[in-house]
Amino acid sequence: MRIGLFGGTFDPIHFGHLRAALEVKEGFGLDRVYLIPAAVPPHKAGDGVAPAADRLRMVELAVEDEPGLKPSDVEIRRSGPSYTIDTVRHFQREFGGTAEIFLIVGVDAFLEIDTWKSFRELLALVPVVVISRPDADWPTADRGTRALSDFIRARISAEAVATDAPLGFSGPGLRGISLCSVTALDISSRRIRALVRAGRSIRFLVPAAVLHCIQTKGFYA
Repeated sequence: MRIGLFGGTFDPIHFGHLRAALEVKEGFGLDRVYLIPAAVPPHKAGDGVAPAADRLRMVELAVEDEPGLKPSDVEIRRSGPSYTIDTVRHFQREFGGTAEIFLIVGVDAFLEIDTWKSFRELLALVPVVVISRPDADWPTADRGTRALSDFIRARISAEAVATDAPLGFSGPGLRGISLCSVTALDISSRRIRALVRAGRSIRFLVPAAVLHCIQTKGFYA
């Protein structure tokens, strides 16, 4: 079995998250992608993040009709900050040797990975799929590859080399880093929250079940 771990604040989850998860699943031949809301995001402390249980519920609603996408409450059940290294270890224990695990991260998060807890151990444990975002200033795949290459060689491993299949990097201490360009849906959770506060519609930005939950519970108003 091949599984992907896609963590985030998901405040709220939206079609950009879901489309990216689906495209990585198909592109890398994954059987499942787990969407994992962070209980206490280490890099977003104090940013007024909605309660973890509410964000988890919206993830559950968003993926209930898509069998290849699964919600996970592993970080919500764990006390303290939500460190990715702990989440990866959890899934490795849960699946033992029966699954190949991939870590899925947005390019903006990846470009901060050298600030993450035990990031070198993390990169040695699992292959990483870096997904592009529509707001990244990368008009071409070549430019994105060069930007990642500069970062990886400067901050992670000077001995990393480019690979063609899949497009990415390998090197000492790395299980592999792949670049995955996904459909550019220019949607952000921040923008959705701003629209709700302004009394404007967020239809077609989030699944209908998530929209109903936000309206019913009065989130972000």
